[in-house]
Amino acid sequence: MQVTRRGILAGAAAGGGLLVAWWLMPRSYASPLVAARDEYVFGAWVKIASDGVVTVAVPQLEMGQGITTLLPQIVAYELGADWRQIAVEPAPVSGAYGNVPLAQKWIALWDPITAGLSDRTDRMMAERFAGAQRFTATADGTSLAAYEMPCREAAAAARAMLAQEAASRWGVAWEECEVEAGFVSHGEQRASFGELAEAAAEYSPPDPPPLRPEPPREAPLPADGEETPPFPRLDLPSKVDGSWRFAGDVRLPGMVFASIRHGPIDGSELTGFDRDAAAGVRGLAGIVKSKRWLAVAADNWWSAEQALEAMKPKFANPTPVSSNEIAARLDTLLTGGERFRVAETGFGADAMTRVDFARRYEVEPHHAAPVETACAAARYIDGRLDLWMATQAPEQARIAAARAIDIPVENVALYPMSAGGSFDARLEHDHAIEIALIAREIALDGPRPVHLTWPRRDELIRSRPRAPAWMLLSAQLSKLEDGAIEAMRLRIATPPAAREFGKRLFGNLTSMAAIRETTGQPDPLACEGAVPPYELPAVAVDHVPVEIGLPVGRVRGNAHGPATFAIESFIDEIAAQFSREPLSFRMAMLGNDVRLAACLQRAAQLAGWDGGADQSGQGLACARIGDGPEAARIACVATARQGEGGVRVTQLAAAVDIGRIINHDIARQQIEGGLVFGIGIALGNPLKLRSGMPESLDYAGLGLPVLADCPEMRIEFIASEAPPADPGELGAIVAPPAIANALFSATGLRLRRLPLLSDGI
Repeated sequence: MQVTRRGILAGAAAGGGLLVAWWLMPRSYASPLVAARDEYVFGAWVKIASDGVVTVAVPQLEMGQGITTLLPQIVAYELGADWRQIAVEPAPVSGAYGNVPLAQKWIALWDPITAGLSDRTDRMMAERFAGAQRFTATADGTSLAAYEMPCREAAAAARAMLAQEAASRWGVAWEECEVEAGFVSHGEQRASFGELAEAAAEYSPPDPPPLRPEPPREAPLPADGEETPPFPRLDLPSKVDGSWRFAGDVRLPGMVFASIRHGPIDGSELTGFDRDAAAGVRGLAGIVKSKRWLAVAADNWWSAEQALEAMKPKFANPTPVSSNEIAARLDTLLTGGERFRVAETGFGADAMTRVDFARRYEVEPHHAAPVETACAAARYIDGRLDLWMATQAPEQARIAAARAIDIPVENVALYPMSAGGSFDARLEHDHAIEIALIAREIALDGPRPVHLTWPRRDELIRSRPRAPAWMLLSAQLSKLEDGAIEAMRLRIATPPAAREFGKRLFGNLTSMAAIRETTGQPDPLACEGAVPPYELPAVAVDHVPVEIGLPVGRVRGNAHGPATFAIESFIDEIAAQFSREPLSFRMAMLGNDVRLAACLQRAAQLAGWDGGADQSGQGLACARIGDGPEAARIACVATARQGEGGVRVTQLAAAVDIGRIINHDIARQQIEGGLVFGIGIALGNPLKLRSGMPESLDYAGLGLPVLADCPEMRIEFIASEAPPADPGELGAIVAPPAIANALFSATGLRLRRLPLLSDGI
């Protein structure tokens, strides 16, 4: 009899098992925090200094989304601290901060054998993995789901410990003490956090910690309402004056600076370069070559870059792929490729006996394109590597760097830095591998820290764009005179992007190896968001895996973006075909989702919705991310006009339900940023490949919106008692279909490809 891990787990699920019970048993992890002088540690999240400063450890990457304010705000509220005494520091990589919700969502990527056994088993597996593997990745809007309650519990425990010390001094019951604004008080007696911290840190925290009766929340403001936020962003002042430290700002004594040249295509191999041509470059510190890239270090980055230009590295390239070839593969397999059922609701595919309405939509690859290119700093001394970098998956970056130079992972110290944007680009760790190799080579002439910055050219040719998707949507309509949908089927031709990404992140595979291992595999995460937010009698989603010869990755919105564009365009087309008003047509299909209905109604009010009549230039779209009460919802009305300068979006009005709002100002910033990102997806330039290379290798060539392109925005949140959800992806996925529907209203032209102006208008 063959014994497999899945079989053992299945047996455990049925009748128990000591071995599996031990493996799944929850673990506890010691606090990784180190106290500075006159500072005292309260668990894994909080330090309090004798001057009263409360430092909160944040295990998530700050990349502009405001997480270094949100988590400290939760701690300040629960602890009873004054916001002016709050400080923040990046948390060290530790099992104490495991991101369990994300580990569970991605279980098929790190353990496909046991994934899906049962929700309970998946949860236990995720808890064990997240802790044991120090999995603290920042992705998929899981920060609050993962860390709100641990932050509250840690702060409540610290509050109780402070109260216990104060109560012992005053001879009263600690439960009778009040903790507010950085002080513990009882009647006329009062003591500051700083006075109590040293002794309070010696107490054992109560179990369970005494949480405040209500969780943190802020009331939503009207769309045009302005007020000073009660918890302003901690990072804002230093970002305004330029003192905030990003990964690109790391400077160490004796540091040299490296630039790099990659082959133009994944799989390219370095075949030669003119080493002598760099002889005239002043300050040259070293030349490092790898199988697939060439790097130069010098006293300054510009000198390193000039040396690379002079050496003219040459690469042998595999067969390149062009945009036309990618489109041809997707086109062929959309209708003729093998399909896999990845989602089904209601009566499923069997309910669809005929096709009354069908349309095809195409979404081209799209770059994440953060402002800060990939960069990292490192110092290699005696088999130990110190690494400074911005990474959304710090432990996976440590592992990749350690394997690259064949040292134990424990010999890699990673110091988390903030990112100048990411949009999921910093889930990749190629630059961690490269800086480790460069630092080791440079250290042969004496230990010197080195800083690597990718040129924009290399960022664009090496970044993995969001996967293209060709989609065929078809519907069976109950009555041909009103267009009501009886059944709907979505057939999506796209690479198995999530599986491919998982092989790189967790398997440390190269891009081409990841493609080979995932070719032909169905991937539900690559079709995420393809189940419409409407209560339709029958829905079936089929994935047609396509190998396109181009590595793909994650970009803000991920699979929800293409799916929402296709679904909301399709709904609008049916409404137009049967002369149905787009808002009421959607409302009739929402079933019991009163929260999305409220978003639709409020967005229409904010925009002065006129029914989407011809030439009005108004278009409507809505979306839901997630399931159950934790789902986030948004509705958006775009207003577009066609003028002498081309198409221009003049207004975006959005109503959003993200459950309980913790920081209204940050939530609004996230929606605004997402809508602008969505404008770039909708109206920017397509990623065109010729002989495997992007046709444009500069930032301007992406056609991203500048400040003058940003329309008036009216954003309002719906009051809700549901658990908090992440707003970061919502605007990015709803703006493109809203704009597409607005352009149809304004011009009568139905554009079914993203970017919308790929073929002109």
